[in-house]
Amino acid sequence: MARVYIHMLAAVAAALLWLLPVDFAVAHHVLGRPAYSLSEDSNTPPSIQAEVQIGDFFVTYMVFPAFPEPDKPGRLNLYISRIDDGTPYDGTVTFHVRDEPWAPWLQGDSEVLGRQPSDDNVYRQGFLFAEAGDYIVTAAFEAGDGPYTIDFPLRIGEPPLVGPFGIAVGALLIVLVTITAIQGRRAMSGKIRGAHENRDEA
Repeated sequence: MARVYIHMLAAVAAALLWLLPVDFAVAHHVLGRPAYSLSEDSNTPPSIQAEVQIGDFFVTYMVFPAFPEPDKPGRLNLYISRIDDGTPYDGTVTFHVRDEPWAPWLQGDSEVLGRQPSDDNVYRQGFLFAEAGDYIVTAAFEAGDGPYTIDFPLRIGEPPLVGPFGIAVGALLIVLVTITAIQGRRAMSGKIRGAHENRDEA
């Protein structure tokens, strides 16, 4: 029975380690750049293309280049249009960035990347990250019916094989396996002891 529990725990931990690679980074090493100073190749395929609907607007978000790296410039492109008639939003968008929390209840401090006007119906924001990690970029703008904010994930650099949360899960697995093994050994010792006592009584 103990072996069954060990195999089950190992399978669960392996799945968690595979699905939850997390890395920590410090967002204060981020440099926002104005749209007019961008020199990245606009034909480079984006690494992320997300489309979301928020309120009366449809928002498309892209990240260039395909694989952003630390200490190398990148660009965010944002397209905002009304859902009812497709009219492009004409205003300004403020971009913020913060570390992606490893737990939903944790929220890090955010920094302003920049405030960009529309450039041919596109809101372009440059960035330069000094450290690899997972970040959350927030685009904020205001329309007639109130403020809007949209969060997008942004990965800088190669993802780690095992993050801090994965290490914690692995440590928990080791503890659980050790406890299960000790309990199984005690149960086996009890059975052997009981067999010897029965033999002695006979």
